[in-house]
Amino acid sequence: MSKTMIDNIYSTVVHNVPAKSADKFEKTKAVLNQAVADLSKAASIVHQVHWYMRGPGFHYLHPKMDELMDGLNDHLDEMSERLITIGGAPYSTLREFDQYSKLDEASGSFDKSMDDHLARLVEVYTYLSNLFQVGLDVTDEEGDDPSNGLFSDAQADAEKVIWMLQAERGQKPGIR
Repeated sequence: MSKTMIDNIYSTVVHNVPAKSADKFEKTKAVLNQAVADLSKAASIVHQVHWYMRGPGFHYLHPKMDELMDGLNDHLDEMSERLITIGGAPYSTLREFDQYSKLDEASGSFDKSMDDHLARLVEVYTYLSNLFQVGLDVTDEEGDDPSNGLFSDAQADAEKVIWMLQAERGQKPGIR
């Protein structure tokens, strides 16, 4: 994980949180909502890869994209419900996901190689792993163990996906 990336994510997530908020979990709510936006956008990116991939590995990678989307959506649901539990309001529209997510989307293309698609997914999951580290740091700082557990599980899943995608590409995970 990149300390610089983690620091950048942290500063963008908590920049609007008042220094002396009366809400004990204000930063936790902010990072949970960031995760809601980014998980939603990540699922869209994986779905696009699912539709546009072609080439060697298609037969087993195409259904793998369904598994990845399911995993992202499971974490999205858990984090959204946790946000509601602690008094927050999760982003819930495409406009909000697009406005608040730090992930960029581009139009799909059949011209990309399988390796290009997998490299893009590695970028997405690397960002998510770093975001989840911010979630771990914030929830540790604010003493929210249940949310911390959600971020820990999500980060472990993201790192496993990075490892598997990089292995398919013939590369080391490069996580740490």
